[in-house]
Amino acid sequence: MKRVKTVAAIVTVTLLVLSLYFFWPGRPLKISIPEGAGAGSAASELKRKGVILSATWFKILVKVTGTGKRIMPGDYDLRKYMSSEEALWRLTHNTYVSDVWVVIPEGWRMEQIAERLEANGITDGAEFLQLARTRKMEGYLFPSTYHLKKNMPPQEVVNLLKFEFDRQILPLFSKGFPEGLDARKVLIVASIVEREAMADSERPLIAAVYLNRLRRKMPLEADPTTQYALGYWKKVLTYKDLKFKSPYNTYVVGGLPPGPICNPGYSSIAAVMAPANLDALYFVADRKGKHIFNSNFEDHKKAKRRVELAAKAEEQ
Repeated sequence: MKRVKTVAAIVTVTLLVLSLYFFWPGRPLKISIPEGAGAGSAASELKRKGVILSATWFKILVKVTGTGKRIMPGDYDLRKYMSSEEALWRLTHNTYVSDVWVVIPEGWRMEQIAERLEANGITDGAEFLQLARTRKMEGYLFPSTYHLKKNMPPQEVVNLLKFEFDRQILPLFSKGFPEGLDARKVLIVASIVEREAMADSERPLIAAVYLNRLRRKMPLEADPTTQYALGYWKKVLTYKDLKFKSPYNTYVVGGLPPGPICNPGYSSIAAVMAPANLDALYFVADRKGKHIFNSNFEDHKKAKRRVELAAKAEEQ
């Protein structure tokens, strides 16, 4: 009987300790986990603010559960002296975050932005997309990292992204435009440059090619415009795709498409505002992250052939 009482006392104490560990109502705290923070930095911040008792145990839990990549940036309403288990649960479940860091990448079209906003609980994706289309906001939804609240009205999110565009780009436009261009045309060309460029150093070069073709009244023949016309970013275009009838497909229409084909970043817009001094009219990807530029069509065909032969050789 005495042994039974001892075991019962041990169980009671253990349950009490565990309940205190997991459910002790500590003082409320707001914790911010920045974009790109890994398990180590998150653990350090939680320990520094007194949310958890052991950063080491938190990191062990992350490793054991494999949840490191699921820790979401944002502002969390936590409390002092939480268990590491509960803290990790909250950092990996969207339900518990009040503010969210959302990255809008350069070169995304409005449909992609709408999907990301909804996935992060920021706003209704369909309503955001409808509003953006009605207001013709393609090109003006500035790519950046935003600190947003959950359940925002679509109008507020659109205004916020447009405000950031105005803040960063209008000072650039105030310097004056290259000959034959205005704000709208610059943005359209920049959106094509954004989808073509793989290296920042080549943005002014690619911008120069398209501006050269425009001034010579040559079709732009830009693959990204065909992709946009098709409604998605198709990686490999067919001959049939290039014939797809759309005012956005620059293989079938002359001049610029009627609007931007994505939302370009500052670097691409700046490249169109100050293009390279280059007489090239053609370029082809070298499959190594850059392009080969030529002013002569025959040289361009030879460059394409060299790239194709090199690719076949690598496959063998």
